[in-house]
Amino acid sequence: MRPPVRLPATLLAAACLQAAPPSPGRSAAPVESDRPDRVEVAVPREMRAMWVATVSNLDFPSRQGLAAETQQAELATLVETASSLGLNALVFQVRPEADALYASRLEPWSRFLTGRQGVDPGFDPLATLVEAAHARGLEVHAWFNPYRAATSRSAALAEGHLARRVASAVRAWGSLLWLDPGVPEIRDQALAVVQDVVDRYDVDGIHLDDYFYPYPERGRVFQDDASYSAYLANGGGLERDAWRRENVDLLVEGLATTVRIRRPEVRFGVSPFGVYRPGFPEGMRGIDQVRSLHADPLVWYDEGWVDYLAPQLYWTTTASPRRFEPLLGWWNEQVVPDRPLLVGLDVTKVGTDPAWTLAELRKQVALARAASATAGQIWFRASPLLADRGGLAGLLRELYADPALPPALPRAGDAEIAPPSVHVDGTTLLVSHPDPDALRALVLYRATADGFEADRILPAHTTSVETVAGTWAVSAVDRYGVESDGIRVTTRAEGS
Repeated sequence: MRPPVRLPATLLAAACLQAAPPSPGRSAAPVESDRPDRVEVAVPREMRAMWVATVSNLDFPSRQGLAAETQQAELATLVETASSLGLNALVFQVRPEADALYASRLEPWSRFLTGRQGVDPGFDPLATLVEAAHARGLEVHAWFNPYRAATSRSAALAEGHLARRVASAVRAWGSLLWLDPGVPEIRDQALAVVQDVVDRYDVDGIHLDDYFYPYPERGRVFQDDASYSAYLANGGGLERDAWRRENVDLLVEGLATTVRIRRPEVRFGVSPFGVYRPGFPEGMRGIDQVRSLHADPLVWYDEGWVDYLAPQLYWTTTASPRRFEPLLGWWNEQVVPDRPLLVGLDVTKVGTDPAWTLAELRKQVALARAASATAGQIWFRASPLLADRGGLAGLLRELYADPALPPALPRAGDAEIAPPSVHVDGTTLLVSHPDPDALRALVLYRATADGFEADRILPAHTTSVETVAGTWAVSAVDRYGVESDGIRVTTRAEGS
Protein backbone atom coordinates (compact mmCIF):
# COMPACT_ATOMS: atom_id res chain seq x y z
CA MET A 1 0.00 0.00 0.00
CA ARG A 2 1.29 3.43 -0.86
CA PRO A 3 1.75 5.96 1.96
CA PRO A 4 -0.34 9.14 1.79
CA VAL A 5 1.17 11.65 -0.64
CA ARG A 6 1.54 15.39 -0.48
CA LEU A 7 -0.07 17.57 -3.08
CA PRO A 8 2.31 18.97 -5.73
CA ALA A 9 3.08 22.65 -5.70
CA THR A 10 0.31 23.53 -8.16
CA LEU A 11 -2.35 21.94 -5.99
CA LEU A 12 -0.85 23.26 -2.78
CA ALA A 13 -1.31 26.70 -4.30
CA ALA A 14 -4.87 25.76 -5.21
CA ALA A 15 -5.52 24.61 -1.67
CA CYS A 16 -4.35 27.98 -0.36
CA LEU A 17 -6.63 29.80 -2.79
CA GLN A 18 -9.65 27.77 -1.72
CA ALA A 19 -9.06 28.16 2.03
CA ALA A 20 -12.01 30.51 2.47
CA PRO A 21 -13.55 31.28 5.86
CA PRO A 22 -15.90 28.55 7.09
CA SER A 23 -19.55 28.91 6.15
CA PRO A 24 -22.04 29.52 8.97
CA GLY A 25 -22.68 25.80 9.16
CA ARG A 26 -19.01 24.87 9.65
CA SER A 27 -16.50 25.87 12.29
CA ALA A 28 -12.72 25.58 12.42
CA ALA A 29 -12.95 25.41 16.24
CA PRO A 30 -14.36 22.40 18.08
CA VAL A 31 -18.13 22.48 18.43
CA GLU A 32 -19.24 22.30 22.08
CA SER A 33 -20.48 18.75 22.68
CA ASP A 34 -21.12 18.41 26.44
CA ARG A 35 -24.82 19.27 26.21
CA PRO A 36 -27.02 16.40 27.40
CA ASP A 37 -29.11 16.48 24.23
CA ARG A 38 -26.05 15.75 22.06
CA VAL A 39 -24.92 12.25 21.20
CA GLU A 40 -22.10 10.91 19.08
CA VAL A 41 -23.37 9.34 15.88
CA ALA A 42 -21.75 8.02 12.73
CA VAL A 43 -23.68 7.27 9.57
CA PRO A 44 -22.47 4.22 7.58
CA ARG A 45 -20.33 5.24 4.59
CA GLU A 46 -20.47 3.67 1.16
CA MET A 47 -20.71 5.13 -2.34
CA ARG A 48 -23.64 3.47 -4.08
CA ALA A 49 -23.75 4.93 -7.57
CA MET A 50 -24.76 4.08 -11.10
CA TRP A 51 -23.58 5.42 -14.41
CA VAL A 52 -26.25 7.07 -16.58
CA ALA A 53 -24.95 6.95 -20.16
CA THR A 54 -26.38 9.42 -22.64
CA VAL A 55 -24.09 8.57 -25.57
CA SER A 56 -26.11 6.80 -28.28
CA ASN A 57 -29.15 7.04 -25.96
CA LEU A 58 -27.94 4.07 -23.93
CA ASP A 59 -29.75 5.15 -20.75
CA PHE A 60 -31.18 8.65 -21.28
CA PRO A 61 -33.16 9.80 -23.07
CA SER A 62 -34.64 6.51 -24.25
CA ARG A 63 -34.57 7.84 -27.81
CA GLN A 64 -33.92 11.07 -29.65
CA GLY A 65 -36.59 13.64 -30.35
CA LEU A 66 -38.84 13.04 -27.36
CA ALA A 67 -40.86 15.97 -26.06
CA ALA A 68 -39.34 17.90 -23.17
CA GLU A 69 -42.11 16.68 -20.84
CA THR A 70 -41.38 13.05 -21.73
CA GLN A 71 -37.66 13.47 -21.13
CA GLN A 72 -38.34 15.17 -17.81
CA ALA A 73 -40.59 12.26 -16.82
CA GLU A 74 -37.79 9.83 -17.69
CA LEU A 75 -35.42 11.72 -15.42
CA ALA A 76 -38.00 11.66 -12.63
CA THR A 77 -38.36 7.89 -13.04
CA LEU A 78 -34.59 7.53 -13.04
CA VAL A 79 -34.30 9.38 -9.72
CA GLU A 80 -37.25 7.62 -8.10
CA THR A 81 -35.95 4.20 -9.10
CA ALA A 82 -32.39 4.94 -7.99
CA SER A 83 -33.70 6.05 -4.61
CA SER A 84 -35.86 2.93 -4.26
CA LEU A 85 -32.82 0.74 -5.00
CA GLY A 86 -30.86 2.30 -2.14
CA LEU A 87 -28.42 4.18 -4.37
CA ASN A 88 -27.00 7.50 -3.17
CA ALA A 89 -25.36 8.91 -6.32
CA LEU A 90 -25.89 9.20 -10.07
CA VAL A 91 -22.95 9.60 -12.47
CA PHE A 92 -24.60 11.45 -15.36
CA GLN A 93 -22.89 11.79 -18.75
CA VAL A 94 -23.07 15.47 -19.70
CA ARG A 95 -20.47 15.70 -22.50
CA PRO A 96 -20.43 12.61 -24.74
CA GLU A 97 -19.28 14.32 -27.98
CA ALA A 98 -17.83 17.75 -27.07
CA ASP A 99 -21.47 18.74 -26.67
CA ALA A 100 -23.77 19.35 -23.71
CA LEU A 101 -26.73 17.86 -21.90
CA TYR A 102 -27.15 21.19 -20.14
CA ALA A 103 -27.49 24.82 -21.15
CA SER A 104 -23.87 25.44 -22.11
CA ARG A 105 -22.43 28.73 -23.23
CA LEU A 106 -19.41 26.92 -24.66
CA GLU A 107 -20.70 23.88 -26.55
CA PRO A 108 -23.82 22.89 -28.53
CA TRP A 109 -26.74 20.89 -27.24
CA SER A 110 -26.24 17.15 -27.68
CA ARG A 111 -27.91 15.49 -30.66
CA PHE A 112 -28.93 12.63 -28.39
CA LEU A 113 -31.64 14.90 -26.98
CA THR A 114 -33.42 16.11 -30.11
CA GLY A 115 -31.79 14.21 -32.97
CA ARG A 116 -29.95 17.29 -34.16
CA GLN A 117 -26.91 18.78 -32.49
CA GLY A 118 -27.31 22.37 -31.33
CA VAL A 119 -31.10 22.27 -30.97
CA ASP A 120 -32.49 23.38 -27.60
CA PRO A 121 -34.55 20.53 -26.11
CA GLY A 122 -36.79 22.95 -24.24
CA PHE A 123 -35.43 22.23 -20.78
CA ASP A 124 -32.09 21.72 -19.01
CA PRO A 125 -31.51 17.99 -18.28
CA LEU A 126 -28.63 18.52 -15.83
CA ALA A 127 -30.45 21.21 -13.86
CA THR A 128 -33.59 19.07 -13.80
CA LEU A 129 -31.67 16.01 -12.60
CA VAL A 130 -29.78 17.90 -9.89
CA GLU A 131 -32.98 19.38 -8.47
CA ALA A 132 -34.84 16.06 -8.51
CA ALA A 133 -31.91 14.04 -7.16
CA HIS A 134 -31.11 16.43 -4.32
CA ALA A 135 -34.78 16.42 -3.31
CA ARG A 136 -34.40 12.64 -2.87
CA GLY A 137 -31.03 12.87 -1.11
CA LEU A 138 -29.03 11.62 -4.12
CA GLU A 139 -25.75 13.13 -5.29
CA VAL A 140 -25.17 14.00 -8.96
CA HIS A 141 -21.69 13.62 -10.46
CA ALA A 142 -21.15 15.17 -13.89
CA TRP A 143 -19.39 12.75 -16.25
CA PHE A 144 -17.27 14.22 -19.05
CA ASN A 145 -15.59 12.73 -22.12
CA PRO A 146 -12.69 15.11 -22.83
CA TYR A 147 -11.55 13.92 -26.26
CA ARG A 148 -14.38 12.29 -28.22
CA ALA A 149 -15.70 14.62 -30.92
CA ALA A 150 -18.28 12.29 -32.48
CA THR A 151 -19.30 8.65 -32.26
CA SER A 152 -19.97 8.70 -36.01
CA ARG A 153 -17.89 10.39 -38.69
CA SER A 154 -21.11 11.03 -40.61
CA ALA A 155 -22.80 12.89 -37.74
CA ALA A 156 -23.65 16.51 -38.56
CA LEU A 157 -21.73 18.88 -36.28
CA ALA A 158 -23.40 22.07 -35.16
CA GLU A 159 -22.02 25.47 -35.97
CA GLY A 160 -19.55 26.32 -33.21
CA HIS A 161 -18.73 22.71 -32.35
CA LEU A 162 -15.12 22.39 -31.21
CA ALA A 163 -14.27 20.05 -34.11
CA ARG A 164 -15.33 22.78 -36.55
CA ARG A 165 -13.63 25.60 -34.66
CA VAL A 166 -10.32 23.72 -34.32
CA ALA A 167 -10.59 21.45 -37.35
CA SER A 168 -6.84 20.85 -37.42
CA ALA A 169 -7.16 19.02 -34.08
CA VAL A 170 -9.66 16.42 -35.33
CA ARG A 171 -8.43 12.89 -36.03
CA ALA A 172 -10.44 10.15 -37.71
CA TRP A 173 -10.31 6.89 -35.76
CA GLY A 174 -12.36 4.13 -37.31
CA SER A 175 -15.96 5.32 -37.23
CA LEU A 176 -15.11 8.00 -34.63
CA LEU A 177 -13.87 11.55 -34.67
CA TRP A 178 -11.29 12.16 -31.93
CA LEU A 179 -9.80 15.37 -30.58
CA ASP A 180 -6.01 15.35 -30.42
CA PRO A 181 -4.93 15.63 -26.75
CA GLY A 182 -1.65 17.15 -27.97
CA VAL A 183 -3.37 20.34 -29.16
CA PRO A 184 -3.45 22.83 -26.24
CA GLU A 185 -6.80 24.30 -27.33
CA ILE A 186 -8.45 20.93 -26.74
CA ARG A 187 -7.25 20.80 -23.13
CA ASP A 188 -8.17 24.45 -22.59
CA GLN A 189 -11.70 23.79 -23.82
CA ALA A 190 -12.16 20.78 -21.55
CA LEU A 191 -10.98 22.79 -18.53
CA ALA A 192 -13.27 25.68 -19.41
CA VAL A 193 -16.26 23.37 -19.84
CA VAL A 194 -15.75 21.71 -16.45
CA GLN A 195 -15.25 25.06 -14.73
CA ASP A 196 -18.46 26.33 -16.30
CA VAL A 197 -20.43 23.35 -14.95
CA VAL A 198 -18.85 23.57 -11.50
CA ASP A 199 -19.61 27.29 -11.35
CA ARG A 200 -23.22 27.13 -12.53
CA TYR A 201 -24.59 23.78 -11.39
CA ASP A 202 -24.86 22.33 -7.90
CA VAL A 203 -23.11 19.09 -8.85
CA ASP A 204 -21.51 16.93 -6.18
CA GLY A 205 -18.75 15.42 -8.31
CA ILE A 206 -16.75 15.57 -11.54
CA HIS A 207 -16.01 12.25 -13.23
CA LEU A 208 -13.94 10.98 -16.15
CA ASP A 209 -14.11 7.46 -17.55
CA ASP A 210 -11.45 5.52 -19.49
CA TYR A 211 -11.49 7.38 -22.82
CA PHE A 212 -8.24 9.29 -23.24
CA TYR A 213 -6.23 8.48 -26.35
CA PRO A 214 -8.48 6.07 -28.30
CA TYR A 215 -8.42 2.34 -27.73
CA PRO A 216 -6.03 0.67 -30.20
CA GLU A 217 -7.28 -0.89 -33.42
CA ARG A 218 -5.18 -3.25 -35.48
CA GLY A 219 -3.46 -1.47 -38.36
CA ARG A 220 -4.38 2.04 -37.20
CA VAL A 221 -1.93 4.71 -36.02
CA PHE A 222 -3.10 7.85 -34.24
CA GLN A 223 -2.11 10.71 -36.52
CA ASP A 224 -0.61 13.33 -34.25
CA ASP A 225 2.56 14.12 -36.22
CA ALA A 226 1.55 17.76 -36.58
CA SER A 227 0.91 18.37 -32.88
CA TYR A 228 4.03 16.46 -31.85
CA SER A 229 6.15 18.43 -34.34
CA ALA A 230 4.70 21.66 -32.94
CA TYR A 231 5.63 20.51 -29.43
CA LEU A 232 9.23 19.78 -30.51
CA ALA A 233 9.47 23.08 -32.36
CA ASN A 234 8.49 24.87 -29.14
CA GLY A 235 11.39 23.29 -27.27
CA GLY A 236 9.78 20.08 -26.03
CA GLY A 237 12.12 17.16 -25.46
CA LEU A 238 9.96 14.15 -24.54
CA GLU A 239 9.71 11.13 -26.80
CA ARG A 240 6.24 10.69 -28.25
CA ASP A 241 4.75 8.21 -25.80
CA ALA A 242 5.93 10.24 -22.79
CA TRP A 243 4.62 13.42 -24.43
CA ARG A 244 1.22 11.81 -24.94
CA ARG A 245 1.08 10.80 -21.29
CA GLU A 246 2.08 14.31 -20.30
CA ASN A 247 -0.81 15.71 -22.35
CA VAL A 248 -3.29 13.59 -20.42
CA ASP A 249 -1.54 14.28 -17.10
CA LEU A 250 -1.85 18.01 -17.69
CA LEU A 251 -5.58 17.63 -18.30
CA VAL A 252 -6.16 15.60 -15.13
CA GLU A 253 -4.03 17.91 -13.01
CA GLY A 254 -5.76 20.94 -14.48
CA LEU A 255 -9.19 19.50 -13.74
CA ALA A 256 -8.18 18.75 -10.15
CA THR A 257 -6.91 22.29 -9.68
CA THR A 258 -10.02 23.79 -11.26
CA VAL A 259 -12.38 21.80 -9.06
CA ARG A 260 -10.50 22.50 -5.83
CA ILE A 261 -10.23 26.20 -6.47
CA ARG A 262 -13.81 26.71 -7.60
CA ARG A 263 -15.67 24.16 -5.44
CA PRO A 264 -13.40 22.24 -3.03
CA GLU A 265 -16.36 20.27 -1.68
CA VAL A 266 -16.85 18.62 -5.11
CA ARG A 267 -15.39 15.13 -5.49
CA PHE A 268 -13.17 14.45 -8.54
CA GLY A 269 -12.36 10.96 -9.72
CA VAL A 270 -11.54 8.77 -12.69
CA SER A 271 -12.77 5.34 -13.73
CA PRO A 272 -9.85 3.73 -15.60
CA PHE A 273 -9.77 0.52 -17.60
CA GLY A 274 -9.79 -2.41 -15.16
CA VAL A 275 -6.33 -3.75 -16.09
CA TYR A 276 -3.56 -1.31 -15.23
CA ARG A 277 -0.86 -3.01 -17.33
CA PRO A 278 -0.17 -6.60 -18.42
CA GLY A 279 1.49 -8.43 -15.55
CA PHE A 280 -0.19 -6.28 -12.86
CA PRO A 281 -0.97 -8.52 -11.01
CA GLU A 282 1.26 -11.34 -12.18
CA GLY A 283 -0.16 -13.28 -15.07
CA MET A 284 -2.76 -10.65 -15.93
CA ARG A 285 -3.28 -9.92 -19.61
CA GLY A 286 -5.06 -7.07 -21.31
CA ILE A 287 -4.59 -3.68 -22.90
CA ASP A 288 -1.63 -1.71 -21.56
CA GLN A 289 -3.44 1.53 -20.79
CA VAL A 290 -0.20 3.35 -19.98
CA ARG A 291 1.24 2.64 -23.44
CA SER A 292 -1.96 2.38 -25.50
CA LEU A 293 -4.31 4.94 -23.91
CA HIS A 294 -1.39 7.01 -22.57
CA ALA A 295 -3.24 7.16 -19.27
CA ASP A 296 -1.46 6.39 -16.00
CA PRO A 297 -4.06 6.49 -13.22
CA LEU A 298 -1.50 5.66 -10.54
CA VAL A 299 0.39 8.85 -11.37
CA TRP A 300 -2.83 10.83 -10.94
CA TYR A 301 -3.48 9.08 -7.66
CA ASP A 302 0.04 9.42 -6.27
CA GLU A 303 0.17 13.09 -7.19
CA GLY A 304 -3.02 13.68 -5.22
CA TRP A 305 -5.01 14.86 -8.24
CA VAL A 306 -7.96 12.49 -7.83
CA ASP A 307 -10.14 11.82 -4.82
CA TYR A 308 -10.77 8.25 -5.91
CA LEU A 309 -10.11 5.68 -8.61
CA ALA A 310 -12.97 3.49 -9.83
CA PRO A 311 -11.42 0.80 -12.07
CA GLN A 312 -13.90 -0.93 -14.34
CA LEU A 313 -13.67 -4.51 -13.07
CA TYR A 314 -16.02 -5.92 -15.68
CA TRP A 315 -15.07 -9.59 -15.37
CA THR A 316 -16.46 -12.40 -13.26
CA THR A 317 -14.73 -14.18 -10.37
CA THR A 318 -14.35 -17.25 -12.64
CA ALA A 319 -13.22 -15.56 -15.87
CA SER A 320 -9.82 -16.23 -17.43
CA PRO A 321 -7.31 -14.67 -17.88
CA ARG A 322 -8.86 -11.51 -16.38
CA ARG A 323 -10.55 -12.31 -13.09
CA PHE A 324 -12.37 -9.99 -10.74
CA GLU A 325 -10.79 -11.04 -7.45
CA PRO A 326 -7.06 -10.69 -8.22
CA LEU A 327 -7.69 -7.43 -10.05
CA LEU A 328 -9.63 -6.06 -7.09
CA GLY A 329 -6.84 -7.13 -4.73
CA TRP A 330 -4.17 -5.47 -6.84
CA TRP A 331 -6.01 -2.15 -7.16
CA ASN A 332 -6.84 -2.21 -3.45
CA GLU A 333 -3.13 -2.38 -2.63
CA GLN A 334 -2.46 0.82 -4.59
CA VAL A 335 -4.70 3.14 -2.56
CA VAL A 336 -5.28 4.32 0.99
CA PRO A 337 -8.67 4.57 2.74
CA ASP A 338 -8.67 8.38 2.80
CA ARG A 339 -8.72 8.43 -1.00
CA PRO A 340 -10.45 5.15 -1.62
CA LEU A 341 -11.15 2.68 -4.34
CA LEU A 342 -14.64 2.61 -5.81
CA VAL A 343 -15.33 -0.61 -7.70
CA GLY A 344 -16.87 -0.42 -11.16
CA LEU A 345 -19.33 -3.33 -11.62
CA ASP A 346 -20.96 -4.44 -14.87
CA VAL A 347 -24.61 -5.48 -15.10
CA THR A 348 -25.02 -5.23 -18.87
CA LYS A 349 -24.60 -8.99 -19.39
CA VAL A 350 -27.14 -10.05 -16.78
CA GLY A 351 -29.86 -12.04 -18.51
CA THR A 352 -27.77 -12.71 -21.62
CA ASP A 353 -24.64 -14.44 -20.27
CA PRO A 354 -25.10 -17.37 -17.86
CA ALA A 355 -21.89 -16.45 -16.01
CA TRP A 356 -23.44 -13.16 -14.90
CA THR A 357 -25.81 -14.24 -12.17
CA LEU A 358 -27.14 -12.40 -9.15
CA ALA A 359 -24.99 -14.68 -7.01
CA GLU A 360 -21.91 -13.57 -8.96
CA LEU A 361 -22.70 -9.90 -8.41
CA ARG A 362 -23.49 -10.50 -4.73
CA LYS A 363 -20.07 -12.15 -4.39
CA GLN A 364 -18.35 -9.23 -6.13
CA VAL A 365 -19.93 -6.74 -3.73
CA ALA A 366 -18.94 -8.90 -0.75
CA LEU A 367 -15.33 -9.02 -1.98
CA ALA A 368 -15.31 -5.28 -2.57
CA ARG A 369 -16.67 -4.58 0.90
CA ALA A 370 -14.08 -6.88 2.48
CA ALA A 371 -11.16 -5.09 0.80
CA SER A 372 -9.34 -2.70 3.12
CA ALA A 373 -9.41 0.50 1.08
CA THR A 374 -12.64 0.32 -0.92
CA ALA A 375 -15.55 2.63 -0.19
CA GLY A 376 -18.33 1.66 -2.56
CA GLN A 377 -19.48 0.60 -5.98
CA ILE A 378 -20.51 2.23 -9.26
CA TRP A 379 -22.82 0.11 -11.42
CA PHE A 380 -22.62 0.12 -15.21
CA ARG A 381 -25.23 1.04 -16.17
CA ALA A 382 -28.72 2.44 -15.51
CA SER A 383 -30.96 0.68 -18.06
CA PRO A 384 -30.57 -2.91 -16.78
CA LEU A 385 -31.19 -1.68 -13.24
CA LEU A 386 -34.22 0.37 -14.22
CA ALA A 387 -35.65 -2.60 -16.13
CA ASP A 388 -34.98 -4.96 -13.20
CA ARG A 389 -33.27 -7.31 -15.62
CA GLY A 390 -32.85 -10.75 -14.07
CA GLY A 391 -33.98 -9.49 -10.66
CA LEU A 392 -31.30 -6.79 -10.33
CA ALA A 393 -33.61 -4.44 -8.45
CA GLY A 394 -34.19 -6.99 -5.71
CA LEU A 395 -30.47 -7.61 -5.42
CA LEU A 396 -29.68 -3.92 -4.93
CA ARG A 397 -32.48 -3.48 -2.41
CA GLU A 398 -31.00 -6.39 -0.49
CA LEU A 399 -27.44 -5.09 -0.68
CA TYR A 400 -28.43 -1.53 0.18
CA ALA A 401 -31.18 -2.18 2.72
CA ASP A 402 -29.42 -0.08 5.36
CA PRO A 403 -28.90 3.64 4.68
CA ALA A 404 -25.41 5.00 3.90
CA LEU A 405 -23.78 8.19 2.66
CA PRO A 406 -20.71 8.50 0.41
CA PRO A 407 -17.41 8.81 2.30
CA ALA A 408 -16.30 12.20 3.56
CA LEU A 409 -13.64 14.13 1.66
CA PRO A 410 -10.37 14.18 3.63
CA ARG A 411 -9.67 17.79 2.67
CA ALA A 412 -12.44 18.82 5.06
CA GLY A 413 -9.65 18.88 7.67
CA ASP A 414 -10.53 19.51 11.30
CA ALA A 415 -13.50 21.76 10.62
CA GLU A 416 -16.68 20.68 12.38
CA ILE A 417 -20.29 21.29 11.52
CA ALA A 418 -23.01 22.74 13.69
CA PRO A 419 -25.79 20.27 14.52
CA PRO A 420 -29.38 20.99 13.58
CA SER A 421 -32.02 22.32 15.92
CA VAL A 422 -34.74 19.76 16.57
CA HIS A 423 -38.13 20.38 18.21
CA VAL A 424 -40.80 17.80 18.97
CA ASP A 425 -44.47 18.07 18.11
CA GLY A 426 -45.99 14.75 19.16
CA THR A 427 -44.23 12.27 16.88
CA THR A 428 -43.18 14.92 14.36
CA LEU A 429 -39.66 16.34 14.42
CA LEU A 430 -39.29 19.95 13.31
CA VAL A 431 -35.74 20.44 12.03
CA SER A 432 -33.78 23.57 11.14
CA HIS A 433 -30.15 24.46 10.54
CA PRO A 434 -28.33 27.83 10.48
CA ASP A 435 -27.02 27.15 6.97
CA PRO A 436 -29.05 24.51 5.10
CA ASP A 437 -27.34 25.38 1.80
CA ALA A 438 -24.05 24.16 3.31
CA LEU A 439 -25.51 20.70 3.93
CA ARG A 440 -25.50 17.55 1.85
CA ALA A 441 -27.96 15.66 4.05
CA LEU A 442 -29.57 15.15 7.43
CA VAL A 443 -29.53 11.75 9.13
CA LEU A 444 -32.26 10.38 11.36
CA TYR A 445 -31.19 7.85 14.00
CA ARG A 446 -33.31 5.51 16.10
CA ALA A 447 -32.23 4.60 19.64
CA THR A 448 -31.57 0.89 20.15
CA ALA A 449 -30.16 -1.20 22.96
CA ASP A 450 -26.72 -0.81 21.36
CA GLY A 451 -26.85 2.95 20.75
CA PHE A 452 -28.16 4.94 17.82
CA GLU A 453 -28.69 3.29 14.42
CA ALA A 454 -29.18 5.23 11.19
CA ASP A 455 -32.84 4.99 10.26
CA ARG A 456 -32.89 7.05 7.08
CA ILE A 457 -31.05 9.70 5.11
CA LEU A 458 -32.99 12.93 4.68
CA PRO A 459 -32.56 15.62 2.02
CA ALA A 460 -30.62 18.64 3.26
CA HIS A 461 -33.60 21.02 3.30
CA THR A 462 -35.90 18.72 5.27
CA THR A 463 -37.87 20.67 7.89
CA SER A 464 -40.36 18.07 9.15
CA VAL A 465 -39.85 14.36 9.87
CA GLU A 466 -42.56 11.90 10.82
CA THR A 467 -41.56 9.28 13.40
CA VAL A 468 -43.21 6.96 15.91
CA ALA A 469 -42.96 7.20 19.68
CA GLY A 470 -39.41 6.63 20.83
CA THR A 471 -35.99 8.19 21.21
CA TRP A 472 -34.35 9.64 18.12
CA ALA A 473 -31.38 11.74 17.07
CA VAL A 474 -30.83 13.96 14.04
CA SER A 475 -27.44 15.00 12.67
CA ALA A 476 -26.36 17.27 9.83
CA VAL A 477 -23.83 16.36 7.13
CA ASP A 478 -22.06 19.11 5.21
CA ARG A 479 -20.98 19.11 1.57
CA TYR A 480 -17.57 17.67 2.46
CA GLY A 481 -19.34 14.76 4.13
CA VAL A 482 -18.49 15.84 7.69
CA GLU A 483 -21.19 14.86 10.18
CA SER A 484 -22.25 16.80 13.26
CA ASP A 485 -23.22 15.43 16.63
CA GLY A 486 -26.74 14.11 16.81
CA ILE A 487 -29.44 16.01 18.66
CA ARG A 488 -31.34 13.56 20.85
CA VAL A 489 -35.09 13.94 21.33
CA THR A 490 -37.97 11.81 22.57
CA THR A 491 -41.27 11.60 20.77
CA ARG A 492 -44.57 10.53 22.31
CA ALA A 493 -47.74 9.38 20.69
CA GLU A 494 -50.79 11.65 21.19
CA GLY A 495 -52.40 11.02 24.56
CA SER A 496 -49.40 9.21 26.04
